[in-house]
Amino acid sequence: MGRRRARQADVKRLAQAGLLAALCYIGFAFFKIDIPVGPEKTAFHFGNVFCVLAALLLGGYWGGLAGAVGMTIADLTTSYVTSAPKTFFLKLCIGLIVGLVAHGICHLNQARDGRKVAMATVAAAFCGMAFNMVADPLVGYFYKSYLLGVPQDIASALAKIATLTTGVNAVVAVIAASVFYLALRPALRKSGLSVEI
Repeated sequence: MGRRRARQADVKRLAQAGLLAALCYIGFAFFKIDIPVGPEKTAFHFGNVFCVLAALLLGGYWGGLAGAVGMTIADLTTSYVTSAPKTFFLKLCIGLIVGLVAHGICHLNQARDGRKVAMATVAAAFCGMAFNMVADPLVGYFYKSYLLGVPQDIASALAKIATLTTGVNAVVAVIAASVFYLALRPALRKSGLSVEI
């Protein structure tokens, strides 16, 4: 009986991770504004919203994988193919950080006080996006400059513009993911669809 219940929980978690990966894909592939910068480009997008939401709902590991897979597939199916390996690494890290803060430090699943739940949610989302605001331009610079062979002055300009777009994306992600999570949490708990972490 215990094995069967564990299998059902794994299937539920896998299905939810697949759904959130699809939302990450849609958030980037269809809800973005491209900004051309020389031979490259960056974008304002909603993909990070669902990366953070995935980690809040599923924990760092499954949420990070959902975000990494969904956003990487979005890169591979749009004009951001060369960014796919960098995207996988960064989105996985976002998920791990959000999950660690939300579930490892703040114990979000056990929290009952609405104020504590809201504060833990925003704090976890903020930590994940703060990491991304620093790591995305920095990793992007070294990735483009040393692995892709983009001249350093262009890679530097791209990193500066990426800092702006990443900052806007981060603010949107913290606000939207927090609102979505706080709205979904009671319904998922009531229906038994919330994942125990």
